[in-house]
Amino acid sequence: MNFSLFYHSLVSDWNHGNAHFLRGVVAELQNRGHRVRVFEPARGWSRENLIREQGIIALEEFHLRYPQQMSILYDRNTLDLEKVAAESDVILVHEWNEPWLVNGLGELHNVQPFSLLFHDTHHRLVSDPAWLRRFRLDFYDGILAFGNVLSEVYRKHGWSDSVWTWHEAADINRFFPHEPNPEYPSGDLVWIGNWGDEERSRELDRFLFKPIRALGLDCHLYGVRYPKDVLQFLEYKGIHYCGWLPNFRVPEVFANHAVTVHVPRRYYAETLPGIPTIRPFEALACGIPLVSAPWQDSENLFQPGKDYLVARDTEEMQNHLHILLHEPDFARQLAAHGLATIRASHTCAHRVDQLLQIIAALDSKGATDNRERDTSTACSGDPAHHNATRRSNHGDG
Repeated sequence: MNFSLFYHSLVSDWNHGNAHFLRGVVAELQNRGHRVRVFEPARGWSRENLIREQGIIALEEFHLRYPQQMSILYDRNTLDLEKVAAESDVILVHEWNEPWLVNGLGELHNVQPFSLLFHDTHHRLVSDPAWLRRFRLDFYDGILAFGNVLSEVYRKHGWSDSVWTWHEAADINRFFPHEPNPEYPSGDLVWIGNWGDEERSRELDRFLFKPIRALGLDCHLYGVRYPKDVLQFLEYKGIHYCGWLPNFRVPEVFANHAVTVHVPRRYYAETLPGIPTIRPFEALACGIPLVSAPWQDSENLFQPGKDYLVARDTEEMQNHLHILLHEPDFARQLAAHGLATIRASHTCAHRVDQLLQIIAALDSKGATDNRERDTSTACSGDPAHHNATRRSNHGDG
């Protein structure tokens, strides 16, 4: 099949955690013989910031690591949506796209036969209620949401059986236990994450900074968008801030440390439980012991206490870290269990299997709807029914 994916960026992972999963899905589809094109805006926010901060060499290193993956840069004046649609069997549109693109593809889908899915990997649907009104998703075949709780919100908006939970997952062809790399510093604990507009500043202090200081740990912190006052605080407390880290180098950095910590953003800890984001997948796939701040695994993706430890407060985080650093057999057992869980259930290959099943179901449903429409003499006047029919007809307008 011919896949066209519209995402914020393939080549840049600067403050763009979805890049890991996207690259893994692209590679898996390519390995199975599918043609995959990824479209990204020429002046995308993540790409522009990466080039400004790291220079063009960062993009060159990406292409060395991913020689089979290329993105097609576009702007609104040059992108021929009709041509893309005509050349595609399946189009995936990420939520971080402009309304003209999202809506334009929807309108084309009403007259052209391709499968069209909207992929949501953010909390905007609940944190910014007006956000969804920017988009005309009634012509889409369905929604791919990265957690059941988000799927339920879409169902309340009328999507019924046309929304699927499509969790992120680890690209285990790149994220696996590595040997230590002298190119990067070594230490007790490593934390990889971006600052993120005060969405977890209090949590970072409680579950990362205070335990590090209490235990006197040698810690390295990677990420972007840290304010000047936070950087000064880290320096004062002896926490080594190391800046941006290419996502494909994360396994090498994990290999140089004994333990890592997951601190979910507030929306995922409180409003959208059950969505782990990509960081726990990365850590467990690399075989490093993980301790998480409070996070409710309502979908039973993992086994807390066996795949990773959960700390309910600062003291418990401190105790868990102390145990993992001083009881290596227990740390190895925890890491091995988490790694086995990833490989059994949470790889990009698993998610591509699911995606292909969804597409096959859409194709089957579209054929059934076409037959029903041929024999029908009336159409329901219910707008919700009408929108559901349009979504499932694959543009057979």
